[in-house]
Amino acid sequence: MPFADPTTAPGTAAPLTAVLGSDAGEGECGEDTMDLRLPGVVSLTTTRDTSVLPAAADLLDHVADWGPARTSAGDFHLVPVRVDRDLPLISGWMNDPAAAFWELSGPQDRTEDHLRAQLAGEGRSVPCVGVLDGTPMSYWEIYRADLDPLARHYPARPHDTGIHVVVGAVADRGRGLGGLLLRAVADLALAQRSSCARVIAEPDIRNTPSIAAFLTAGFRFSAEVALPEKRAALMVRDRSLRHLL
Repeated sequence: MPFADPTTAPGTAAPLTAVLGSDAGEGECGEDTMDLRLPGVVSLTTTRDTSVLPAAADLLDHVADWGPARTSAGDFHLVPVRVDRDLPLISGWMNDPAAAFWELSGPQDRTEDHLRAQLAGEGRSVPCVGVLDGTPMSYWEIYRADLDPLARHYPARPHDTGIHVVVGAVADRGRGLGGLLLRAVADLALAQRSSCARVIAEPDIRNTPSIAAFLTAGFRFSAEVALPEKRAALMVRDRSLRHLL
């Protein structure tokens, strides 16, 4: 299924303005979501040094150790971003029209600012390069949706895990890889994060190819949500339904 590949980055804090769908009533709408502040800044590299990473700061159960996901397209790894190594590649992807919904086109320092903000988020978000059979081919953000401003706009549950993705290379688009890898990453999150019952995504409601890819990956459409910067489709992959969808 064609996949235009972008979902936008997490929103910013704003008053509750959700338009709730099938998840309405399943929990309180984000007002009680804990704004967790942790000391220090977590530095993420391709390997995890447990001597310098505070255990309390790893809010996503060591994403660097999740892989590989074995798929019909090959072995897939999420490799945490190193700005000095990965910035030119990611900036190039963000300047492709397929990534327009990310709004990071332009000078390289625009993407750099975004990456550094992700890395300075006290463990709430882990930006990664997706590597398929040894080839970097996509950019991912794995984040704690329940600790993100997004949680003010839907009935967040503890340990909800969010996904943003852009498939970078033109050759990797339009051949079903988007849905395949979204399923693989969502299932990795559920397998590696025993406390997580749901994986969440919020692509722009206008981004129909992206929404289609999430549906192909076993996500369900839960609600249309008004975020500060967009109207989003709240997509959910449930642990309880992962073998059925």
